[in-house]
Amino acid sequence: MDISEKSLKKHYEWKGKIETKCRVDVSSREALMEAYTPGVAAPCLAIHDDVERSFLLTRRWNTVPVITDGTAVLGLGDIGPEAGMPVMEGKCALFKAYGDVDAYPICLRTKDTEEIIRTIKVMAGSFGGINLEDISAPRCFEIETRLKGELDIPVFHDDQHGTAIVIAAALHNALKLANKKIEDIRVVVNGAGAAGIAISRFLLSFGVKHLIACDRYGTLYEGNEAMNAPQAELAKITNRDMLKGTLADAMKGADVFVGVSAPRVVTKEMVASMAERPILFPCANPIPEITPEEAKEAGAYIVGTGSSQYPNQINNVLVFPGLFRGALDVRAKDINDEMMRAASLGIASCVKDDELSVDHILPFAYDKAAHAAVAEAVSRAAIRTGVARI
Repeated sequence: MDISEKSLKKHYEWKGKIETKCRVDVSSREALMEAYTPGVAAPCLAIHDDVERSFLLTRRWNTVPVITDGTAVLGLGDIGPEAGMPVMEGKCALFKAYGDVDAYPICLRTKDTEEIIRTIKVMAGSFGGINLEDISAPRCFEIETRLKGELDIPVFHDDQHGTAIVIAAALHNALKLANKKIEDIRVVVNGAGAAGIAISRFLLSFGVKHLIACDRYGTLYEGNEAMNAPQAELAKITNRDMLKGTLADAMKGADVFVGVSAPRVVTKEMVASMAERPILFPCANPIPEITPEEAKEAGAYIVGTGSSQYPNQINNVLVFPGLFRGALDVRAKDINDEMMRAASLGIASCVKDDELSVDHILPFAYDKAAHAAVAEAVSRAAIRTGVARI
């Protein structure tokens, strides 16, 4: 029985991966009166007088919805909101296990951008932050941007920024081993969708100076008529040499390859054409752009993938539990770039210099110390940048 069969069998047994738990005693008349009517009127009126008290008198302070429309679920694509529920439940379980955050799956039966934005806005008073998940590009960009501007709680699209944060953490440690400086390297990002664009922008903010993004039609450059609007904006700040060509052209002499695209699009010849001690992060799931075995045979120095069957798994699980834990702990109004950079460095710091190796550049996803380090780093960054409320 392979892992898919085992997982399906377990899901039939589990009948859901999360459940609610009562935190108060309701076993007596007096306890019931305190937790519910008539005593509950007092906290209701207190919140009516000052809505900020909702963070003190309810579970709102620790509650996050994992919201999807089911249009970009894992590598499965547009399979619908109900079909996306197992992923959202799994994410909620990880929120609780690694960050002690109470998370709930919200699967919306609409693909309308305005309807999604309005729905999230009208329910936002129940939550301390919003986690967007598996919403297809380019709609996900507008949804996140609008909500970040119109809500006073953190809004985070994990497919974009969670991936970027863990990629940056992996790169930080890989460059130590390769003895290269981030400002000197050339990076190629293949796949200019939600994740690829976010990764590119984040790596630039992290210190990368030379980056080329590619998509199915080849390199992104100003004036390329094949690009959509978000790609055109990215082209203004990347590929300053205006290289026009294929992925193979872009990879010649590159120090780093990041793939969030499609299986088997990178060949051994492409890897061999890269700079000395090349670093590759082929993260397409379930099949990477090139397997670690093939990449190493072609001369790759360090390889990380999205799969747990290989060393250096690059997994968003290292990001979102600690990130939200840190943001919720200081009642942050936003998750800004400084908080995300702090999360990357927090992850990277959990592999000490004497532990670093070409097969160990990131902590394991189940390392609770890593999640705690992310939470602390994010809280500090929120306070430092003025978005913390406590």
